[in-house]
Amino acid sequence: MARGRLEPGPDHPITVSPTDDRVVVRVGDTVVARTADALTLREAEYPPVQYLPRQSVDPSLLRESATTTFCPYKGECNYYDLTLGAEVLTDAVWVYRSPYDAVAQIADHVAFYPGRVSVDVDAASG
Repeated sequence: MARGRLEPGPDHPITVSPTDDRVVVRVGDTVVARTADALTLREAEYPPVQYLPRQSVDPSLLRESATTTFCPYKGECNYYDLTLGAEVLTDAVWVYRSPYDAVAQIADHVAFYPGRVSVDVDAASG
């Protein structure tokens, strides 16, 4: 089955811009990612999403998941589980490895489900 590909426009705007502040991602007290080079993706009426360079995540905490989804605006999406000792947060991290041209900047960047981790955007968070 062919998947439809859609372009952002006035009815479904998508913008990607540098995040002005530092982004720190935590699970409880454990920092799993930290960067000053995040991107903010704003899509239609959805809350903004922080995309962090993949290298800003502790690689020992990521485990490839078999889960994939598809977004007609961004493309094929792959997932990672976050592993923190005995705790596993299934599919808590996602990545568009080859995003469509309209959002090409998010390639090699990961995003986190905010309900599963805390994503803090703050110039003072270190």
